[in-house]
Amino acid sequence: MYLTEEQTAFADSVKKMVERHVAPIAAEIDESDRFPEELVPIFGDMGLLQQWVPEEYGGPGGNLTLLCLAKHEIAKVSMACSILAGQNSIGMVLPVLHFGTEEQKRRFLPLSAKGRTLTAVAMSEPHCGSDVAAMKTKAVRDGASYVINGEKCFITFGSVAHWVLLFARTSEGRGVDGISAFMVDTKTPGFKVGRNERKMGLGGVPNVQLFFENMRVPLENRLGEEGQGFKACMHILNLNRPTVAAASIGLGQGALDAAITYAKERKAFGKAIASNQGLQWMIADMAIQLEAARALLFECTRQVDMGDFSQLSMMASMAKCFGSDVAMKVTTDAVQIFGGVGYLKDYPVERMMRDAKINQIWEGTNQIQRIVISRHLLGREA
Repeated sequence: MYLTEEQTAFADSVKKMVERHVAPIAAEIDESDRFPEELVPIFGDMGLLQQWVPEEYGGPGGNLTLLCLAKHEIAKVSMACSILAGQNSIGMVLPVLHFGTEEQKRRFLPLSAKGRTLTAVAMSEPHCGSDVAAMKTKAVRDGASYVINGEKCFITFGSVAHWVLLFARTSEGRGVDGISAFMVDTKTPGFKVGRNERKMGLGGVPNVQLFFENMRVPLENRLGEEGQGFKACMHILNLNRPTVAAASIGLGQGALDAAITYAKERKAFGKAIASNQGLQWMIADMAIQLEAARALLFECTRQVDMGDFSQLSMMASMAKCFGSDVAMKVTTDAVQIFGGVGYLKDYPVERMMRDAKINQIWEGTNQIQRIVISRHLLGREA
């Protein structure tokens, strides 16, 4: 991809920030599972939390390409920290921009533009992940507000968020009809945080249970028409899935860079292991796969930034699915190149391999992505 002067300068500034603030804590937050709250003002001052807020609302007026460049650069060192960048895009900025009223835009977007507000998305429930139609959390209209009861699980940043984009059933419509979206202040009475899940990877990223007990949310906090929340959500997910690909590819690139450095330094049988043809082919394949994934990703972002949404759903699914599959393969190969020490926590590649797995699962599993792609190609009846 050809980067403009502005894009190159932006990527360089993120790289310098990563070297100074992210690299020194990457291993520590994974080990301790500590949320790196010190990064919030740093990311906020750079516009990384609120990249998509338009200038008219006080934001940087960025786009999908810039956000993906940021997440790609950060993930080379820490995928956990890359998730923080742009988190407000899916949790507040994009939903409000695309489906909020003008009053909601004036209320929420300047708040996000300050770069200190954290958000989360509450959709998954214990019995339903990809099967959103099975959602049981209910929001019952009561005068000028809704009373919400239910629970959510695996909610990223749910324990540190100031606002949560919550999906709840407002009617017993068929399938996903009847699901509405709400912006919920986490200080609202009845909003309760459960346990922080113990995970394979992503140390430093809280993933928690959320409970809602007779939680009253004002009518003006509902986004879009009642019962149309899921349809709104799918458009936002399509805009966010390329950023998952960006983090995946950046993670893979970080693992490849580490593997190349190690292969040049590590000697066996009197020579650097990089001189072995079998290992050279592994490195070549890793680079080929990452470059192909990057090309697909930035073709997707180019279309979006040009305002072409005609293939968004398919392209976003392709970028997310291929990018995360490549990251899993590349990080696994990086561990193999490191050999026995690659399995030790003293080296970053084992963390990278553990972190890579989640990208094949969340934002819609890669099996779901393949269904989305095939339906575009074969028709909805397939």
